[in-house]
Amino acid sequence: MTEVFHIPYGDHPSQFGVLRMPDLPGPSPVVVTIHGGFWQSKYGLEENTPLDEDLTRRGYATWNIEYRRVGEDGGGWSGTLRDVIDAVNHLIQLQERFQLDLSRVVILGHSAGGHLALWLASRYNKKTDGIGNTLLIPIRSVISLAGVLDLKKMWEIHEERGMSSPVASFIGGSPQEVPERYRLASPIELLPLNVEQILIHGELDRHVPVDLSIEYHCKAIEQGDKVRLVVLPEVEHFMVIDPSSSAWESVIDSLETLKVSSCS
Repeated sequence: MTEVFHIPYGDHPSQFGVLRMPDLPGPSPVVVTIHGGFWQSKYGLEENTPLDEDLTRRGYATWNIEYRRVGEDGGGWSGTLRDVIDAVNHLIQLQERFQLDLSRVVILGHSAGGHLALWLASRYNKKTDGIGNTLLIPIRSVISLAGVLDLKKMWEIHEERGMSSPVASFIGGSPQEVPERYRLASPIELLPLNVEQILIHGELDRHVPVDLSIEYHCKAIEQGDKVRLVVLPEVEHFMVIDPSSSAWESVIDSLETLKVSSCS
């Protein structure tokens, strides 16, 4: 039977995670899941509950992290970024009690969570820009599901659609107003990440166009990163996090190729 634990990693109500443990002996590999919602407070980590339950049944410990979002005190730049670092680092405090294998940590993020997952992967042992604490846990690999991998391009798409961009709300301005923030926070600007990456994106995605993953993939390959792109036909934005969909099979297949499961 899966055990579920609600664990704070900070003092703010949104600084917590939900840890699910598989009913298996021995240290468990960990999948950190990061939800999307364009970094806005009206969207929360419950979006990831079905996929976390599925992953835990397959033998992975899952750490579904919440974070301060736009609309909350401290959310956006740079509290959101600080929180995801602190949430992952908190696994060190949980390692012994829950028998977590922190040499086998995969970050899996959807949409804005895909952005945060790849940004996190760029942070290991880096202290240069003053955005939050140093990430202390080495990341084995990252799986981005319909990720917002180019913040400037996403802002431009929203502008073309005549809408107020959630990217600007998150970063605190447009690319013209705060260019340095875009450079520090956008995954495509941080390449190479020097970590294995898998990008999964549906061709029918209207929220985050597949071109963002395609263009990121091309640049990552040019920079020498180990990255694989999986474009799914007839798949929209939310199918990639739906365990009942055929798209989810691609996620599981990708996770298994990373050889971090309990039987690897």
